Amino acid sequence: MPRYLFIGNYAPQGTQAIMAAGGTARRAAIEKMCVDLGGRLESFDFAFGTDDVYVIADLPDQRTAAAVTLAVNGSGMVAVRTVVLVTPEEMDAAGQVHADYRPPSA
Repeated sequence: MPRYLFIGNYAPQGTQAIMAAGGTARRAAIEKMCVDLGGRLESFDFAFGTDDVYVIADLPDQRTAAAVTLAVNGSGMVAVRTVVLVTPEEMDAAGQVHADYRPPSA
């Protein structure tokens, strides 16, 4: 199952909601969403610095990952960006595909 990294930054209202309900409640809500979509929550971590939260989830496909991104961003409580994760084995397989790429030339 494809894995995705969701990197989120909370709006002030989202931060206030986490302070009120707690971090474990937020993790439980994200885990339920993943399971309901046929996936699995691998990790959920809050962070200091530029980003507020990192979530790694196994989801059935890109359509599902895009739906998650749309739903989360559409809430207005958090801005999320999504990164498709590639395993070392998938990278090995990709290295066996030979793309006929020609760089731009003058």
